[in-house]
Amino acid sequence: MVPPLDLNEFQENLSTQFRPWKRSFQFWVRAVDIYTGYKVLQLRANFEKNAAKRDAMWENQHQLAADKIYNMCTHLGGFFLKVAQIIGKPDLAPAAWVKRLVTLCDQAPATPYSVVKVVLEKELGRSIDELFERFDADPLGSASIAQVHRARLKGDKIDVVVKVQHPDVQDLMMTDIRNLQAFALYMQKTDIKFDLFSVTKEMEKQIGYEFDFLREADAMEKIRRFLYANNKKSPVQVPRVIRNILTRRVLVMEYIDGIPILKLEDEIAKRGINPAGKVAAAAKQNILKSLTLAYGQMILKSGFFHADPHPGNILICRGSEVALLDYGQVKDLPEKLRLGYANLVLAIADNDPIKALESYRELGINTLTKCKDEQKELLRLAQTMFDTKLPPGVTMLQPFSEESSIKKIAVQAFPEELFSVLRTVHLLRGLSVGLGINYSCAEQWRPIAEEALFLAGRLTDKDIKGSSRPRRGILKRIFGS
Repeated sequence: MVPPLDLNEFQENLSTQFRPWKRSFQFWVRAVDIYTGYKVLQLRANFEKNAAKRDAMWENQHQLAADKIYNMCTHLGGFFLKVAQIIGKPDLAPAAWVKRLVTLCDQAPATPYSVVKVVLEKELGRSIDELFERFDADPLGSASIAQVHRARLKGDKIDVVVKVQHPDVQDLMMTDIRNLQAFALYMQKTDIKFDLFSVTKEMEKQIGYEFDFLREADAMEKIRRFLYANNKKSPVQVPRVIRNILTRRVLVMEYIDGIPILKLEDEIAKRGINPAGKVAAAAKQNILKSLTLAYGQMILKSGFFHADPHPGNILICRGSEVALLDYGQVKDLPEKLRLGYANLVLAIADNDPIKALESYRELGINTLTKCKDEQKELLRLAQTMFDTKLPPGVTMLQPFSEESSIKKIAVQAFPEELFSVLRTVHLLRGLSVGLGINYSCAEQWRPIAEEALFLAGRLTDKDIKGSSRPRRGILKRIFGS
């Protein structure tokens, strides 16, 4: 006898099967709408001779696009929240975009507590009441892959953070990435002469890693050990992992008290401090100094680094100390790329176009250009991609502009593994712009890059500029402390 059909189960299975197709359709409808809006305006702007009117047309288009991008990211969620974090930066996107997208950090829809409880108890093999003295039902924050809850373990006096993976999100995120890869292929053939496809392939690899909390725990511990071993005091705080409560989908770590960096201005004003005054400026400088030193050491000295310093992952603690959270995206640079990038850092810091060209070749960045001053433009492109200080006269990256280095120079091949460095530098640049500090990470990282190349036998004592302990000196010159 044929068992009766469970209509609800059938509908649910059918919905699950068609969900990726529906999601793909929604992405392409919205992406094409945003793209064509800009292309139509590009044509219209060519016929408008009045510069003020032309600027007003662009500003209006940016506002329309900002609302559409925001709606797409909030409606689709998941991977597109990460896209918003990447493009919603003051140096990269129009002000209208930044104003809308900056609010999306940690704004993913939260998984209901009833579902979280089921996931936790299934993963840990024990009830929440057995493990925790207290467990806050409302999450501290929810991101695209997981959400975090504050709790206290049984028999302990300190609080912990419990990171729990959202169920059934991995397949949808992979669908999103493949749609973005197709869009990237189109864009690099038509508008942006850059190997965007390799960038999206690296994103696919990195985001795949984020679903393994065992890997994240190992990464957190490795970076914590490195930073604490190489400094009298680590430039950033790294949470301690609670090893005996850890699975692929659940991660428990120490709770660090602090405020999100996006709320720093509000906190400064709340304490009666002038946000534009010397005290606030000193605090911001210390924050940026700590982050930049930590990243310089991780990338150039170790090669193993936290690759996701967006504002939602940075807490500001007492005394302007910085805590770096979320180690789902980390990168282990091969030795050749680490040293090649160290060489490029020196080229940027020295404004040396010949050394920049040599570094491109060593790193496997293949370019094609027919512009008049090729070497100058290649250095300018290096500054645009790999330094926090924008090239002279540039206040915002405009890849569609005819004056953009990315328009003048075709980047035909870009190593996938170098994307994490590129993204990290751009996120640091976004933070520096947000804090109102214009500085060069290449200049700050010069001593660390020199040390890396010296230890590899590629520099001699005579090659190294400055004192035998130049790191402190350059930090003083940049930050005045």
